[in-house]
Amino acid sequence: MSVQRIIYALGQRALPLLNNKNNSNTSIIRKMSSSVLATESSTKGMIILNRPKALNAINLEMVRKIYKHLKKCETTKSLMIIKGSGDKAFCAGGDVRTIVESGPTEESKTFFREEYTANALIGNYKIPYIALIDGITMGGGVGLSVHGKYRVATERTLFAMPETAIGLFPDVGGSYFLPRLQGKLGLFLGLTGHRLKGEDVLKAGIATHYCHSSKLSDLETTLLNCPDADEVPDILNKFNMPSDKPFNLTPLLDKINKCFDAESIEDIIENLKTDGSEWSLKTVETLSKMSPTSLKVTHRQLELGAKLSLPQCLNMEYRIVLRHLQNSDFKEGVRAMLIDKDQKPKWQPSNLEAVTEEHIQSYFARLSEMEELKL
Repeated sequence: MSVQRIIYALGQRALPLLNNKNNSNTSIIRKMSSSVLATESSTKGMIILNRPKALNAINLEMVRKIYKHLKKCETTKSLMIIKGSGDKAFCAGGDVRTIVESGPTEESKTFFREEYTANALIGNYKIPYIALIDGITMGGGVGLSVHGKYRVATERTLFAMPETAIGLFPDVGGSYFLPRLQGKLGLFLGLTGHRLKGEDVLKAGIATHYCHSSKLSDLETTLLNCPDADEVPDILNKFNMPSDKPFNLTPLLDKINKCFDAESIEDIIENLKTDGSEWSLKTVETLSKMSPTSLKVTHRQLELGAKLSLPQCLNMEYRIVLRHLQNSDFKEGVRAMLIDKDQKPKWQPSNLEAVTEEHIQSYFARLSEMEELKL
């Protein structure tokens, strides 16, 4: 393939890798597909999620290519950069519509098993892993970024874990990183799907750095040209330019910590109603739209995850997700929100009181030895 065709295939945002003039070993393309562009130079690796029209949502083919390239570069390169193509999204999540429409097949189980395996690899990656979370970063996109050592947000970053609205739960390691945010912030984000934008993604503790999108290309070039991976922290700090503006949720953190510090979803809602503020009542309204089962599963999941390692969290989440594939509100939530888009899911059970402890425990029960995720 000619250099001109490579540049055309990768797009302008990949030019820094190809124009690495400070490195005598010019960059080459090792693996390519329409949905994932996996590139490398003699010392650096890069993954570009390349489904901009689908907001870079990931499917099984993409997960496999990402994992394969990560494994190869971990022992042969000095750093890895992952980013999305286009200017709208890093990755808006997994392609859940396709998963739901195909039903609880072996392929859908395989998607989650291999996605979670990739999340675990990222969480224990041996070389600097730098996720440029420019644009929408939700669900599966969070799993591809938040467990890595460095996450660079921009003014266009939009972070959320909106799974309870589609009858699922904040997976891809949500049970690990959400409880480790300040106070009860992670529980609030996981239950409500609240969106964080721009600098607030940094100030919440989800991103590690903040860089204006106009400087991302310069940041990439500098990282790809650095002779030693030990320079990565200094480079990221050089481009880290957050303002002094306080975290958007700072005025509400006391309320969040007080209201969400509860043993059940029912108690959380009661706390919010007792508070009675405009924010509290709006939060009650938000929670009332979510799947009751998903809310209770998520509450239990994050409670348990606070005491588990990332691999243990992912093992637990795999048990939960297989049960969601078999019998839960997941299919109905995707129908209402993403397929028919009538925004009127019919949850079963339809209220919190009807979601029994036995029903919740069934999601967390061990699978057969053959089905268990082994990390």
